[in-house]
Amino acid sequence: MNPLLIEFPTEFYSERLLIRMPKPGDGKVVCEAIQASLNELKPWMPFAQNEQSEQETEINVRSAYVKFINREDLRFHVFLKDTGEFIASSGLHRINWEVPKFEIGYWIDSRYSGKGYITEAVQEISHFAFTELRARRIEIRCDSKNEKSRKVPERLGFDLEGVLRNDAMSADGKELRDTCIYAKVKQ
Repeated sequence: MNPLLIEFPTEFYSERLLIRMPKPGDGKVVCEAIQASLNELKPWMPFAQNEQSEQETEINVRSAYVKFINREDLRFHVFLKDTGEFIASSGLHRINWEVPKFEIGYWIDSRYSGKGYITEAVQEISHFAFTELRARRIEIRCDSKNEKSRKVPERLGFDLEGVLRNDAMSADGKELRDTCIYAKVKQ
């Protein structure tokens, strides 16, 4: 089936979170979250190496919106259900619709870290992928030195399938790093 014809919800809820596709106009809150979290994001995220303007972030959000509609990449923005505050970005990336399989990525506004929000979001996005998109495989890849990121798949029962040695450059491009690959599969 052509992915453009696959119908699925563009938003869903967990106990504490609203998880939805990016929408034009989200750039302001995303930019604020990135700016507030630059020190925590810089070691791990290439996009955090340089400050972005609100306009640049809005362009990125609109690009993500188009990719979502085209089923090329499914970014999700995460909001607190009770207050509507933007707290994180996650999503289903590196999509292979033939399998189907997805990779989950995530980052959080550091003002909200340590409260289990990313674990809750990843759990709900995984459930969404398995039930709505009929995923057969979900991966989480992260830098082996990123302990906080590694704890998310470990808490959720993902299997560490392997560590790819000297697989990627660090976010700042200065050092070779190992990549951990965690996965959940559905038979």
